[in-house]
Amino acid sequence: MGEGRTHFRVWAPNAAGLEVAIESDGEVEYHALEREAEGYFSGEAPVGAGGLYRYRLDGRGERYPDLVSRFQPDGPLGASQVVDPGIFQWSDGEWGGLPLKGQVMYEMHIGTFTREGTWAAAMAELAELAELGITCLEIMPVNDFPGPFGWGYDGVDLFAPNSRYGSPDDFRRFVDAAHANGIGVILDVVYNHAGPAGNYFQVYAEGYVSDKHECEWGKPFNFDGEGSGPVREFFLTNACYWVEEYHLDGFRVDATQAILDDSEEYILCALTRAARRQAGKRQLFIVGENEPQDTKLIRPCTEGGDGLDALWNDDFHHTALVALTGRDEAYYTDYKGSPQEFISCAKYGYLYQGQRYKWQKKRRGTATYGLAPAQFIAFLENHDQVANSGFGKRAHMETSPGRYRAMTALLLLGPWTPMLFQGQEFCASSHFFYFNDLREDMREDVAKGREDFLKQFPTIASADVLGNLARPSDPETFERSKLDLTERERGAHRQAYALHKDLLRLRREERAFKAQRAGEFDGAVLGRDAFVLRFFGSGGEDRLLVVNFGRTEHLDRAPEPLLAPPRGREWRTLWSSESPKYGGPGAVEPEGEDGWTIPAEAAVALAAREID
Repeated sequence: MGEGRTHFRVWAPNAAGLEVAIESDGEVEYHALEREAEGYFSGEAPVGAGGLYRYRLDGRGERYPDLVSRFQPDGPLGASQVVDPGIFQWSDGEWGGLPLKGQVMYEMHIGTFTREGTWAAAMAELAELAELGITCLEIMPVNDFPGPFGWGYDGVDLFAPNSRYGSPDDFRRFVDAAHANGIGVILDVVYNHAGPAGNYFQVYAEGYVSDKHECEWGKPFNFDGEGSGPVREFFLTNACYWVEEYHLDGFRVDATQAILDDSEEYILCALTRAARRQAGKRQLFIVGENEPQDTKLIRPCTEGGDGLDALWNDDFHHTALVALTGRDEAYYTDYKGSPQEFISCAKYGYLYQGQRYKWQKKRRGTATYGLAPAQFIAFLENHDQVANSGFGKRAHMETSPGRYRAMTALLLLGPWTPMLFQGQEFCASSHFFYFNDLREDMREDVAKGREDFLKQFPTIASADVLGNLARPSDPETFERSKLDLTERERGAHRQAYALHKDLLRLRREERAFKAQRAGEFDGAVLGRDAFVLRFFGSGGEDRLLVVNFGRTEHLDRAPEPLLAPPRGREWRTLWSSESPKYGGPGAVEPEGEDGWTIPAEAAVALAAREID
């Protein structure tokens, strides 16, 4: 609109009349909006960028924030603020977005990534992340929620970035700087439910929530019932908004199994179409979390799929944690942590593609035929899994150093898309807990709910453990989850950082490791805890990744074709987790005149070199 004037439009079929309340210096000025068809109201009011406003329904005294507010400077319970998105000057005009292949992801919580917990502080670390080898940041939800801290999955203002982290333009500066450093940014979005505190959806329209579906976190949104058209429009607009006004490179869609929709076109298919149209020539990278492992999500919309690019692979995480810790309780029950499981993850993505699943007492997963390795995101840590360890322990705290180095090599050199969780790259000493303080009267219920969830783990369920869990609402729980980024430069943390940096350099520079093409690698079991992945290159430029999570294996006989070097070549060590640089005991060549010696709890990358 013109200077000092703003156009407002809101869907409020619950109201017979609606006014925008302009708030300034304790004074309130009301301006009636005109009613449109289908329950919408719209009109202009004399307020410009920076002005504060709320809505009043039917002339009643209480005023409510805008559901599509671009910013809530005082949180979800306060007034909305007019934001002019055209003021910010972008410098990323040459940025092309994120293709599917070649990504190295990094999950980040803005409030705990740095001590300051702001966009500005995180922006100062972007060059270091680029130097490490990160190409894609996956930012945990930043839409506004009540309370001083939280994970963000109980957000209620889906268009308003959280004021605790900075202003909307601080967020834009972060994205612009990320692009300048060659890093894309995708946002974790929660489209399955809204948080319980500061939630005004049903004040405006009962039709925002479903009366035919149920969700474990509260009422799901109504994507297929009566009056669902404006609800679908709201979420399609939200996805396009982040792409247009924040230049985001895609999304990680939370708990897609809880986005319930029986429409002819599933809402996520409609959403991916809309977001990609908005992005134009810029490539988006859209990731899903899906507990049942339904690969329909990542098949093309034109083939009956939903058009996402990739899915988190919980199977890889679960088998990896069993291999690292030896514990197979709760949802780890159906995994052995065996060499064959890692080979199958590399070749097929999911391990469960329709087999019976003992823990859930039903079948799990769908077929992955025809899907690319890059469409499966492998990880050893994420926000959920670290917090679910009970005491917020990271994976390196639950296993031996050698085994962890070997598993890190597998993660970062495998054909999937790898993801690190903040601080993993230097084996951070800080734990990561579940923290949440939405409202004082909810604190006990949240703590009790957390305890009840963790009781599925027998090692956590005892009274002495449950009684010592960090309380989600305690500010100290939040503070203890913050990283100390100076650890990158000290002691064992520096060794771990060098390990991750060198492995990501190998992945970036070695064609065999970065190819991510099905059919160009294979694997074989070499022993109880040992296996090999062979990456086939042109002209004999093959690579081996030999991994052993157990005792030293001596192979005086090696009847395994994948161990045979190409004609006229021999295997030589390209990289070893045994290097003292990483805290290892020292590396030796695995193949000798007497056969193969595969070191205990180690990984070795081998190159086929011409025989001198």
